[in-house]
Amino acid sequence: MMLLSKKARAQMQFVLSLIVAAVVCILLLALGAYTVNSGRYDYLIWNLFLAALPLVFSTRLRQVLKRKRWSAWESIGWSLLWVLFLPNSFYMISDYIHLNEIGPADILFNAVIFTAFIFLGVIMGYASVYQIHRELRQRFRALTCAAWLGVLYFATSVAIYIGRDLRWNSWDVLFSPFGLLFDISERVLRPADYPNMFVTVLFFFALLTSMYAVVWSGAKLLTTRGAIGDS
Repeated sequence: MMLLSKKARAQMQFVLSLIVAAVVCILLLALGAYTVNSGRYDYLIWNLFLAALPLVFSTRLRQVLKRKRWSAWESIGWSLLWVLFLPNSFYMISDYIHLNEIGPADILFNAVIFTAFIFLGVIMGYASVYQIHRELRQRFRALTCAAWLGVLYFATSVAIYIGRDLRWNSWDVLFSPFGLLFDISERVLRPADYPNMFVTVLFFFALLTSMYAVVWSGAKLLTTRGAIGDS
């Protein structure tokens, strides 16, 4: 039997940990549904599935980039899918607003359930961004990569606002582009009528970029041989 490399074993362990965490999330949700005799939060499973897609797409893109240039049609296709679905990973943070629907007696338990799903979704989102960031760093300078990531997170923040406030989905870009453009253009042409838009986008942009800076710095530290535990 061929032994797996250290990198391959680490990748398998990461995937396994994600699967285990997803199972725990579903079990917590099932327990909550059984306790209160309600399945009204089943949509968290669907949201988690959507949150996992960017990681699937970025992993596939990295495999394609090993044999093709980024300008190849296959690479462009996976890149567009990744960008299109990436907001779903971080959109889950906005699911906390549903805690308002919960009575005081159940709010703590439900907060744990929501946090489990949201944390896992965000982890998968950042993991996918990290993968693409690594690919970018092999081709561009650090400042250029930072600029690209800034644009990406700003677009993601706008997409989260569109998804939560206007109730559009990622696939609507393909299946209902004109309706989506109409709603967006109204806010672009009359921004003063939607002050909450600026606050939402700004807050999410600040959150996503600052937390990713921690993720990127922490990953570099952990991958630096001998860095952990050094005095």
